[in-house]
Amino acid sequence: MTSLTSDLGAELVVLSACDSGLGKEVKGESKDGLTRGLMYAGSKRAVVSLWQVSDEGISMSIFYKAVLQGKVPTVALRKAQLQLWNSKEWQSPYYWAPFTLQSDWK
Repeated sequence: MTSLTSDLGAELVVLSACDSGLGKEVKGESKDGLTRGLMYAGSKRAVVSLWQVSDEGISMSIFYKAVLQGKVPTVALRKAQLQLWNSKEWQSPYYWAPFTLQSDWK
């Protein structure tokens, strides 16, 4: 018997590629995409992007540094987003809002 899940065992996976959080609509279910696949594979959380955005503007290095300092990923992502929102150059939601953190509801 094969299992639908595997043992990826990752606490956090980041897919900063453009549109990595999008998937196709499956009637009667949620969206089917990379995020769902990562959850089935055993990842506890995934940060994905909802549209194309320049790596320069997203400043994911702020997010990575905060996570490495022991911050919870939700707090780290909010910190990165707020830092961009408070800057003049990257204040537009286009730059700070494409990233979302998905996790298992349990």
